Amino acid sequence: MIQAHNFRVATRVAASLLGAVLLSACLQPQTVSQSGVIVGNGLAPEGAPPGTCWGKIPTPAVVETVTEQILVTPAKINPDGSIATLPVYRSERRQNIVTPRTDRWFEIPCPPAFTVEFVSTLQRALIARGLYSGAVTGNMDEATRRAVLAVQSAEGLPSDVLSIETARELGIVAVLRKP
Repeated sequence: MIQAHNFRVATRVAASLLGAVLLSACLQPQTVSQSGVIVGNGLAPEGAPPGTCWGKIPTPAVVETVTEQILVTPAKINPDGSIATLPVYRSERRQNIVTPRTDRWFEIPCPPAFTVEFVSTLQRALIARGLYSGAVTGNMDEATRRAVLAVQSAEGLPSDVLSIETARELGIVAVLRKP
C-alpha cells in the first residue's frame, strides 16, 4: 500500500518570510536588508550586461514525500484457512523532487544610484499613488519596502527590493527607447 503525501513549499513568499537572496553585479560590500535580502557579491544571471545589478528570488522546489509499506514477513495461514500470524510490514519514506528549485532574476538599480534623493523620489511616487503614507525621508525604511512589495506583488514580483521595471513604471528611472 502506498500513501503519498505532497508537501508543497510555498511558491509565493511573503515579505516577512522572503528567503530571497539579492545578489548584485556591483562591487559593493555585502549587506543585508531588513527583509533578509542579501545585497552584493557581484553575481548576476548568465549574459547580464556589465555594470548592471540584479536581484534574485529563489523559487523553492516542490517535494513529494512517499510512504510505502514493505512486507517483511508474510502472514502464516493454518491448514483450516485461519490466520496463525499476521503479516509484518515496515514503512519506508522517501522524498521525490517533483519540480526542481529555480532562480528568478530581475534587474535592480545599482547602489551608487540608490541615493537619498532617489529614495525620496521613490517615496513621493508611492505617495502619489496612495501606496505610502509615511514621511519623505530618503531612507529605504520598512514602510517604504512594504509599499514597494505591494506594487511589485501586484505585478507578479514578490520582492521588497525595487526592480528597474517598477522604477520605470513609477517614472523615477528613464525608460529606454528602441531606435
